[in-house]
Amino acid sequence: MRKDITIPDVQGVFMAAVQEWNDDFMQNVWNVYLVNENNEPLSNIMVVSKAFGTVEGEMRKTSMLRHAFIEIGPQAAHKVEMIEDSVLALNNEFMVTFFIGKTLYDRKFIFRANLLNPENMEEIPVLNKPGVMVR
Repeated sequence: MRKDITIPDVQGVFMAAVQEWNDDFMQNVWNVYLVNENNEPLSNIMVVSKAFGTVEGEMRKTSMLRHAFIEIGPQAAHKVEMIEDSVLALNNEFMVTFFIGKTLYDRKFIFRANLLNPENMEEIPVLNKPGVMVR
């Protein structure tokens, strides 16, 4: 029975964190985007995020956040959430589930602890901004 189930690989979809100015905080913050490089839209998207890890020898974790989006068009991106500075020292995990056509896809993306810093920035496709990608 299990051998009959095929789990498709996620291609052309990734998470990117970009530093952008935030008027509320009056500083640059890390905003996380779900990016679709495909030529087909993503639909019925669900993103579940959490952060976890060890800080000063103590295990820490955050609450789970859930986001739902109806559609992300082809060659487009959608802002998911802001990552607060206090959780940059933790692993930030994003579980993403979506449809392309009638096929269900599921993928976990993790921004490892301390990965989000200017030294790791590169040009993000579709957004055309510097940031950190996790494929």
